[in-house]
Amino acid sequence: MESQNIKDKLNQAIELIRNSSHTTAFTGAGVSVESGIPPFRGENGLWSKIDPVFLDTLYFYKYPEKSWRLIKEIFYDSFRKAKPNDAHYALAELGNKGFLDVVITQNIDNLHQQAGSKKVIEFHGTSQRLVCTNCGRQYGITEELLSILPPKCINCSSILKPDFVFFGEPIPEPARSHSLNEAKIADVFILIGTTGEVQPASMIPIIAKNNGTRIIEINIEDSKYTDSITDVFLKGKATEMMLNLLKI
Repeated sequence: MESQNIKDKLNQAIELIRNSSHTTAFTGAGVSVESGIPPFRGENGLWSKIDPVFLDTLYFYKYPEKSWRLIKEIFYDSFRKAKPNDAHYALAELGNKGFLDVVITQNIDNLHQQAGSKKVIEFHGTSQRLVCTNCGRQYGITEELLSILPPKCINCSSILKPDFVFFGEPIPEPARSHSLNEAKIADVFILIGTTGEVQPASMIPIIAKNNGTRIIEINIEDSKYTDSITDVFLKGKATEMMLNLLKI
């Protein structure tokens, strides 16, 4: 009975996507878990093991070397080994088939782009770029740049910072405006691996729902969205459910 229920829901989701003129995916940490990147929140999340204060802007500017040691260890030594999984590739394939227009991601891991998704809005920025905290010069990640911590700008000798959102920083433009626009124009949102707990990102699907968007949710457990805005809930792993949706 349960497998039939999932099959029915998959068919509902496929029908919504097939009839949509503009579909947007909205992804969270759960889409990258199967690539070996742990979630940040929750019982087994990274922040249950490591105090995230090193990503607080005030702490970073006061103790840049301490912050950078953890930043390098977590985001560049560990996460850099991660490769796209079947969920990332399935989203790229949906895009290639013309059934998915945009991916909004809360993730900073660049895995959607590596998988081949062409239009990706990085709501929280990216770990793939550093920016000077003084003059704004941008740098691609290199071993040489990270060999001395904290890394410094060759232009003005100021400290470099990863170009993703720290605690206490606003959402960058144009990512914020583009995401809000998606919430206005999309017929369907596919939420994948997001709990709905991180503000202000969590408001984007809610705004979309209020504008009449139909919500498909893929998650291994109920989220803050499931009983409030979700139209079709596909309970399961991102890889498994996305591969099923490819049968469109």
